Amino acid sequence: MRSWSLWAFLPICFSLCTAIGLILVYFIARQYDTITSLGWQSSNNQRYPPYISIAGNQPPASCVFSQVMNMAAFMGFLIGFLRYLQLKPKVRKPWLNIASLITFSLASFGMTLVGNFQWSNDEAVHNAGTSLSFGLGTVFCWLQSIATLRLNLRNEGRRLGIIRFVLSAAITLSMLLYFSLMLRGHHLHGARTQWCLVMFLLAFIGTLSVEFRHFNFNVVCMEHQEPPVTLSDRFSVVSENHPGTTMQTQDHPGYF
Repeated sequence: MRSWSLWAFLPICFSLCTAIGLILVYFIARQYDTITSLGWQSSNNQRYPPYISIAGNQPPASCVFSQVMNMAAFMGFLIGFLRYLQLKPKVRKPWLNIASLITFSLASFGMTLVGNFQWSNDEAVHNAGTSLSFGLGTVFCWLQSIATLRLNLRNEGRRLGIIRFVLSAAITLSMLLYFSLMLRGHHLHGARTQWCLVMFLLAFIGTLSVEFRHFNFNVVCMEHQEPPVTLSDRFSVVSENHPGTTMQTQDHPGYF
């Protein structure tokens, strides 16, 4: 059995760490009694509904929430860029791959806005980040589902593509239901739907580990080359140092 590439664990770590971090934020907010429970409707009107952003709205939960979202944004951008590099030599028409990179990069940027601009401090910027994360994140999922079926890497694209299309449909329906419930004032059900939406998104990103396990990504560092010398100059230098002999040198790139 062929061993997995270590890069396969990056999407898994992204999904697990982000999910655990957001759940931790929720329990911290519940510990300080700032939000209601996801399980039942509270009679205390001073508590806020358990939306993810509201759970991370007040310290100390906001401190953890900012850290989780910043780490998720960095790892998400890295995953999107590596996915772009993975598919670049495989695609005939690059628009699908480029569009995926742009959408997920903007979605990752939206995560930083959500984490660093709390809802109570700057609602407009926070909501803009939410729209970028959910909206463009959903577009990225659909683009990747299409790319999975078209490219069919290692003959795994058909089965994996079906799973990703199902997850993309679940993400889309959850997002539409979330905004609908929130606008109608059904905040408890809206919060539950938002949590489902986020978990579906994290599950989708986690499926990228299936293809990442077959690939290695190497960073190549090359020394800047000096201007080439003429052939006569090269022979004159060699003859001065080693009479009667010739010598050839070559710089090798270093791999990290």
